[in-house]
Amino acid sequence: MARNIKAPRGNDIVCKNWRIEAIYRMLHNNLENAERPEDLIIYGGTGKAARNWECFDAIIKSLRELEPDETLLIQSGKPVGVFRTFENSPRVLICNSNLVGNWSNWEHFNALEARGLMMYGQMTAGSWCYIGTQGIIQGTYETFAALATKHFNGSLKGKFCLSGGMGGMSGAQPLSIKMAGGVALVVEVDPKRIQRRLDAGFCDYMTHDFHESMEMVKSAVQEKKAISIGLVGNCADVLPDMLAKGIIPDVVTDQTSAHDELNGYVPAGYWGGNLGDCDDFRKSDPKGYVEKSMKSMKIHCKAMVDMQKRGAVAFDYGNNLRGQAQKAGFADAFAYPGFVLAYVRPLFCEGRGPFRWIAQSGDPNDILATDKAIVEMFPENKLLMNWIELAEEYLPWEGLPARVCWLGYGERHKFAKHMNGMVRSGEIGPISITRDHLDSGSVASPYRETEGMMDGTDAIADWPMLNALLNCASGADMVALHNGGGVGIGLSQHSGMIVVCDGSKETDERIERVFKSDPGTGVMRHADAGYELAKKTAREKGVKIPMLS
Repeated sequence: MARNIKAPRGNDIVCKNWRIEAIYRMLHNNLENAERPEDLIIYGGTGKAARNWECFDAIIKSLRELEPDETLLIQSGKPVGVFRTFENSPRVLICNSNLVGNWSNWEHFNALEARGLMMYGQMTAGSWCYIGTQGIIQGTYETFAALATKHFNGSLKGKFCLSGGMGGMSGAQPLSIKMAGGVALVVEVDPKRIQRRLDAGFCDYMTHDFHESMEMVKSAVQEKKAISIGLVGNCADVLPDMLAKGIIPDVVTDQTSAHDELNGYVPAGYWGGNLGDCDDFRKSDPKGYVEKSMKSMKIHCKAMVDMQKRGAVAFDYGNNLRGQAQKAGFADAFAYPGFVLAYVRPLFCEGRGPFRWIAQSGDPNDILATDKAIVEMFPENKLLMNWIELAEEYLPWEGLPARVCWLGYGERHKFAKHMNGMVRSGEIGPISITRDHLDSGSVASPYRETEGMMDGTDAIADWPMLNALLNCASGADMVALHNGGGVGIGLSQHSGMIVVCDGSKETDERIERVFKSDPGTGVMRHADAGYELAKKTAREKGVKIPMLS
């Protein structure tokens, strides 16, 4: 029987202190916002919060009993040990999906998972940092805003933006494009996913009819009206059909679950009413299903490349569609760039990235108070000011109220410390601070965040491991180290973290260390790779890099 898991609210706690209680609530919040909570799957088709329900219950019991000077160890969603450490040590350490290099592939992982020995943590799913669709909306918005600046004189008004997928992460696309002023058409196989985005206010319309969707797009483009449309269909069918009809969008990208050809991606010919047949196919003939998925991804990717050749701005949004299509035999799969290489890397050089905070009280007014504080602290950051205004206008609360914005080195620790002061004064309740694993110094992913590094170090995984170790040494409350992420097993290494603002002076000290160390590793990593902007940031901000030239 499915459980109805919701994060606790209010000031009464069941754990020994707020540093543990907040992590306990974050785990519950993941499931409150999950795609398939009955299967412990948070997003991305396979990203789980715990290995199974027995492990989930054991984690909950362990957190309730955890002493303030103990650390709980989680191995791929299973609690495996509790050790006495220090009060300033992390309360929880997590490792998910990590395999020795030669064995780091889907085949070996799937065999271990089938035996109940591992789980796929995705990114914020397995580190209990997921905050619902808002978690990726701001990064998606930043990307489309940067795209508009680079290609369309700063605005997406009157521009047709086409994409695929409306799941836990990809569901951010319709609203992000709309907030950037564009016309969004997002193709999704499952109408339930679109309906969920409609209900939450992330999408304006849903249609099963291709012709109707094109009429809506045409009208909105002519009127320069920002809207979002969800089309029930399959990208491997819809995009080639659009090409045949001579319909070329201004922008094309994709966020389907292309990293997983068996459990994530849905092959051509399946959408809407016949998804049950697709599930039967997956179970009865896994090998045939994978073959059809790979062929479909090749078709899907080729259609995007063909649209690019005919004038569309095309970019990859981090789901490994290009890698899968290349594996399936499409030699030109990497004709379009990844979004970090195309738009985001200068931000990473400044230690800038997705900084998130969550109201543990469950009171939205706590977040609104922090919104006011952040715009007062950084009035010169016009993009931030605009984002907070848009977020308050458009974004619904999902689970525990939360906010996300992009802050750089030097800004994160100042704002985090200010929020801890607000907790101390009683202005707001306790706050958890986290970030996406997609950040300046927390990831090595050659098909996404570290694609095309200046010095060719795309695949060196030392950097996110150093980030995780440094966050432990600096006193973060939770630190996680994952393999895979949104691109698949063996294709990335990344780390996550949580710091809890409980209002104490001791937390002020932890904040000062963690929120200099964490983004500082991003400045360090990019300076080491030769980026002049990162070197400049290090010099100006006082990031000590021994061999900085």
